[in-house]
Amino acid sequence: MKKIVLIFTLLITTIVFAQNKNAKASIEVDGVCGMCKERIEKAAIRTKGVKSAVWNVDTHELKLIYDERKTDLKTISTSVASVGHDTKEIKATEEQYNSVHPCCKYRDEEVKKDHEPKKETKE
Repeated sequence: MKKIVLIFTLLITTIVFAQNKNAKASIEVDGVCGMCKERIEKAAIRTKGVKSAVWNVDTHELKLIYDERKTDLKTISTSVASVGHDTKEIKATEEQYNSVHPCCKYRDEEVKKDHEPKKETKE
C-alpha cells in the first residue's frame, strides 16, 4: 500500500511541475506607431517558443508569454532587433534600423515629434 501511495504522490507532483513551462515577461522596445507595433509583434511571435506578444505604442512595453524550455529573453530581443527595433538589451544595427519605414525612424527626434499626441485647442 505504501508503494502505491508513493507512486501516486510522485505522479501527481510530476504532473504539477511539468505544466509550469510558460513564463511571462515584458521588455522595453523602441518604436513610434502602429506599423512598428505590427513589425515588433510579428518578430517576437516568429521566435520559436513565443506564445503571445503584445506591444504598447505609448509605454513601449512588449508583454510576452513564452516557453522557457525553447527560448529566452535574449533570443526574443535579438529577433526584435533584427527587424530594426532597439531593446534595452540589444540594439539594432544601422542596417537593420535603416530597413524600417521612414515614418518608423524612432531615433529621429522629428519623427518622434510627429507621433506625439496632438493637443486639442479650445475655441
